[in-house]
Amino acid sequence: MIKKVLIANRGEIAVRIIRACKESGIRTVAIFSDADVTSLHVRMAEEAYHVGPAPSAESYLYIGRIIDVAKKSGTDAIHPGYGFLAENPVFAKEVKAAGVIFIGPEADTIELLGDKMAARKRMIDAGVPVVPGSETKVDDIESASRFAGEIGYPVLIKAAAGGGGKGMRIVRKSEEMTAALRMAQNEARSAFGDERIYIEKYLERPRHIEIQIMADTHGNVVHLGERECSIQRRHQKVIEETPSPVVDDELRQRMGETAVRAAKASNYVNAGTVEFLLDQQKNFYFLEVNTRLQVEHPVTELVTGIDLAKEQIRVANGEKLSFTQESIRWNGAALECRIYAEDPDSEFMPSIGKITEYREPSGPGVRVDSGLDHFGQVSIYYDPLISKLCTWGNDRDEAISRMRRALAEYRIQGVKTVIPFHLLVMNHEKFIAGDLSTHFIGEELAQMQEQNPMAEDTMKKIAIFCAMVEQQHQNQVQNIHSDRNDKVKSAWKMKGRQRIA
Repeated sequence: MIKKVLIANRGEIAVRIIRACKESGIRTVAIFSDADVTSLHVRMAEEAYHVGPAPSAESYLYIGRIIDVAKKSGTDAIHPGYGFLAENPVFAKEVKAAGVIFIGPEADTIELLGDKMAARKRMIDAGVPVVPGSETKVDDIESASRFAGEIGYPVLIKAAAGGGGKGMRIVRKSEEMTAALRMAQNEARSAFGDERIYIEKYLERPRHIEIQIMADTHGNVVHLGERECSIQRRHQKVIEETPSPVVDDELRQRMGETAVRAAKASNYVNAGTVEFLLDQQKNFYFLEVNTRLQVEHPVTELVTGIDLAKEQIRVANGEKLSFTQESIRWNGAALECRIYAEDPDSEFMPSIGKITEYREPSGPGVRVDSGLDHFGQVSIYYDPLISKLCTWGNDRDEAISRMRRALAEYRIQGVKTVIPFHLLVMNHEKFIAGDLSTHFIGEELAQMQEQNPMAEDTMKKIAIFCAMVEQQHQNQVQNIHSDRNDKVKSAWKMKGRQRIA
């Protein structure tokens, strides 16, 4: 049985896993770099070990040091979280070779699904629908142009080892192919050490729908419904929700069954996500499988009541899933806004610095997964994600209403954040109507000030609200200092002391 887990990660996902372990009676081991000595995940774990300097290549990506810590601490299992080494098959193999349990899929599965071309071929063989495209790599301009002409422009160039939008280029006409191909290959080589690319038909204004799956070692594979992830910036998700406004029961069943088929075809075990593109006629096509716990997993937890992190540990322990497909019930709706330390007024550039004040929203239907607190620091070395703000409601309208309220309550000082941006989206008429696509931000918000006179008014209201809160805060601080310096006591304090006397 797993009694001690090392979390090979940092920030909010490390905190999330530590909490799941504590609730399961499992001891936790944190690792930290020079930049994270006082971080929240380090303070929460029972044990913490230094693994190197701030750069991730010398700390959170240093496989040898992490394995050494696992051995030194007597760790039974390692949870990789997401990012860093979470989808690295070499890490999964090294963990297993060290006699430690890897909380995730087998290394062979990670390797297969991490290669987009190999995964695509496996899905075709399993009868999973894929976007029309090349089944082998495209090496040169001539073959790329010829294939693009066969399936018709526009096309999408994609890196075989890609992820996060890297090594990806849209080509709308043949004259753009040469430059786009070279840029995609160079970016893929730089990001992944692998310049292989392939070509797919580019779908205009698709929705990005993903299906959460869980599988155990006893042959049980289930899906937990969909998440709508169409609100993206530079191919990175920023807002997610479940259920999708466009997915009905029949489509959910078909997509869920297809995701389960994809998982079985790749011998999948543990938590994962099968991602699809959904066109305007509600045809769906396989995109990829993320072989880890997703950033947006909390919204699925909110509507199903299933703790996915705990379930991961159960599966790694060799136990059966604690639920069946038939027992899953979806209740209400949930939203997630990723709260980044970025400046929306400066093209979302990271805002680095110390958190001088931090107060999370709360109340009915609000969940905050955060790796920072009032001691926090947004480091130049890591992703500037501060937290994931989630809300639940009996329906989508209530979830949105609660998200607006929670965003307005959220107080973060010392760095710029994307909270004003999220408020704009939550008040956007097309978002409220569920009229979404992966081009939503580019098509709608870029011209929002010109097209929607309410947008400027909304921003003014946000600015006024923030100014009012700031002034109230300053007044409170001044009153506290005045109370301390002048020894002026409030009536209730004096009355209370008189009673004690």
